[in-house]
Amino acid sequence: MAITIESKFSNSNVTIFTRMSSLARKYNAVNLGQGFPNFDCDAALRELVSKHLNDEKNQYAPMAGVLNLREAIAHKIEKVYNESYNPETEITITAGATQALYCAITALVREGDEVIMIDPCYDSYKPTVELNKGVPVVYELKAPDFRVDWDALAELITPKTRMVIINNPHNPLGVTLDKNELDRLAEIIRDTNIVVLSDEVYEHLVYDNKNHNSVLNHPELKNRSLACYSFGKTFHITGWKLGYCVGPEPLMNEFRNVHQWNVFSVNSFCQYALAEYLQDPEHYGALPAFYQKKRDVFQAEMQSSRFKALNSEGSYFQIYDYSAISDLPDIEFAEKLVEDYGVAGIPISVFYSSKRQDKCIRFCFAKTEDKLLEAASLLKAVQSI
Repeated sequence: MAITIESKFSNSNVTIFTRMSSLARKYNAVNLGQGFPNFDCDAALRELVSKHLNDEKNQYAPMAGVLNLREAIAHKIEKVYNESYNPETEITITAGATQALYCAITALVREGDEVIMIDPCYDSYKPTVELNKGVPVVYELKAPDFRVDWDALAELITPKTRMVIINNPHNPLGVTLDKNELDRLAEIIRDTNIVVLSDEVYEHLVYDNKNHNSVLNHPELKNRSLACYSFGKTFHITGWKLGYCVGPEPLMNEFRNVHQWNVFSVNSFCQYALAEYLQDPEHYGALPAFYQKKRDVFQAEMQSSRFKALNSEGSYFQIYDYSAISDLPDIEFAEKLVEDYGVAGIPISVFYSSKRQDKCIRFCFAKTEDKLLEAASLLKAVQSI
């Protein structure tokens, strides 16, 4: 007799990233779908990893992470955001930002708690809330500007609301939250027991001379927020699965209670390497110009196409409206784009709980210039599908 298993998740299908990457390989397409660079990290960082591996840093790191790295992060936060966080009690190293998000939600969301998430959103939020028997409450952003109507979001708050998840800069949309928006969020939740989970993995990828507005230095939100970060996104090392979480000690205590039973600790020698690498602020300070150049090159080449670019304020993603090209639903459009034109992107509907159709597709510009130019050349040939 075959066993029967009832899934804990509302949707356990293969992710769109797996599907589109498989199609890209099948048709030898330029893959602007999955969100990782096609170029290597800094050779200096690789050398530091080798140094600490050869120095026999092979045993368990402390549960909260190597102290040198936590101190380096605290120094970076002070330099970038002019705020002090205690590396002993308020910073934890994680196995990537997704694990940090998982621990934060698991630590703070109980059965029946409502969690407001802003769709479209990163695909780990909802299943993690469901796994913890929380109730996802969705606020939908709408094309073409994809801005939050904070009055409308405020109407979603009930006595059961436990958490609001924000993503800034936003994946997949590339929009950012300004200070006034964070002020409005703080006002909405001021007299509640609601916590904020802020996904800030693209903190250093903000363009056009703008600054990143973090919960870490917001006068109200910093006291009720956990913020998650990714070395993988920052330093082109997504395969290393290294990130961290920052927040006030009472929240971090709960976070660590889950973290210690989840992975306990993260690989040691890479932590020592990153602690040294962070000593030079230029390693992250140069990123806005580095990625903005890629964004601008791709946008310039795409101007003569039938795709319409929506403004990318941050992240390494660019949304394009294809409504002048096709009436197809976006998943079908994305599949045809790979099969017939040799470029892979990600349909935006997959990031919406409602599978909302805005005739938009996401391209990742964290690629070498030759790949961006090749993709743009192929996409300019698309007149109708």
